[in-house]
Amino acid sequence: MPALATVPGKSAARVRDDILGRMPGTNAAYVAAVAFCGAIVAWALFAWGYQVVGGFGHTGIRRPTYWGFYIVNFVFWIGISHAGTLISAILRLTGANWRKPVTRAAEAITVFCLMIGGMFPLIHIGRVWLFYWMIPYPNERLLWPNFRSPLFWDLTAILTYLFGSLIYLYLPLIPDLAELARRSAGAKRRLYLFLSLGWTGSDRQWQALERAMKLMSLVILAIAVSVHSVVAYDFSMSVAPTWHNTIFAPYFVVGAIFSGIAALVLVMAVLRKLMCLEDYLREIHFVNLGKLLVLMSLIWLYFTFSEHLTTWYGNLPGEIRVFNIREHGLYGFLFWTMVACNFAIPFVLLGISRLRSIFTIALSSAAVLLGMWIERFLIVVPSLSTPYLPAAWGDYAPSWVELSITAGTFAAMALLYLLFVKAFPIIAIWEYDDGISAR
Repeated sequence: MPALATVPGKSAARVRDDILGRMPGTNAAYVAAVAFCGAIVAWALFAWGYQVVGGFGHTGIRRPTYWGFYIVNFVFWIGISHAGTLISAILRLTGANWRKPVTRAAEAITVFCLMIGGMFPLIHIGRVWLFYWMIPYPNERLLWPNFRSPLFWDLTAILTYLFGSLIYLYLPLIPDLAELARRSAGAKRRLYLFLSLGWTGSDRQWQALERAMKLMSLVILAIAVSVHSVVAYDFSMSVAPTWHNTIFAPYFVVGAIFSGIAALVLVMAVLRKLMCLEDYLREIHFVNLGKLLVLMSLIWLYFTFSEHLTTWYGNLPGEIRVFNIREHGLYGFLFWTMVACNFAIPFVLLGISRLRSIFTIALSSAAVLLGMWIERFLIVVPSLSTPYLPAAWGDYAPSWVELSITAGTFAAMALLYLLFVKAFPIIAIWEYDDGISAR
């Protein structure tokens, strides 16, 4: 049995009852929130259907900007998915005791973001009924799959990452599923009993579970780094201006960790407020994650400066044009907004201890998420809209279809979380209680 976390003034039994009591019921507010998010998701699905029937011409994606909001969202959501794997796995392996109330929230973020981000290759493919072209199936003419294509490895990496993340989320849920089965009746009890795999809380089961979680922590760390490196290779393997850069893989991984921490802080702040988890998600958890956020902000600034310095110093005509329109031209406002969101705001609010609080940490995290989405946009659009040949230059503006699908992804994230916290405790009960069994 692993070492237990404690809550001042509360016994293990009280903590168990407290956490399970925080799971939302089907009250009017909960139903309204699910209905609202579901309506936005339904509208996004309608927009996608409209695109499938009417063709890609209903989007703003056209020559020369063949990538737009869809690829921006793809990179953004895959980046946020690193919240669970990298943060939870690293903290679990290092034995950081303070991480126990936050790991499940982080692991859920990973699974949900991968489910959302993994949809965008299907959305962007246009003719979605040909999705099997991305699957490495054997064929007689040996024309597909193209093993030299980074897109092939995108699919392979994301599916592997999603499967591993589901296991990584499920393993720590097993003891809590047994406790939920004990407290349920009827079909819910049978479902929880089935998912708990006959858990009784014996020493042998605890030892096996601990070994499995540590093994998955090591495996998922390697997969997480490789996944966002593969996403970066989609850019760096091309010859588009400012993309053919060896720094892209570590740059993308750093950005993924950065945005993942910000997403976790924001989710924790919302859960703490709406589910009254002040006794469990305490200020120390936000402060520790805030310090990590400041560290990642500085690392992000270093990579961003290095990338732009090499472009500016090289002064190649094709690349300097993209540099100019991105820094002080058409996209100059977005660029400096990105710098303010990703560096200035978190560095000031979190770097000065007197300003550091749960509110300022959450505010900084919201700014970082906005800044990281803008960063993905500035990587994709300026380089594609300003290729090496001036005669091929063009503009990009998203249509209502792209905007609707983008809004639907954020609503889908909220909807998945609402359903998750309804069915499962968002904090691992067994981290506080050694008496959980299927009795």
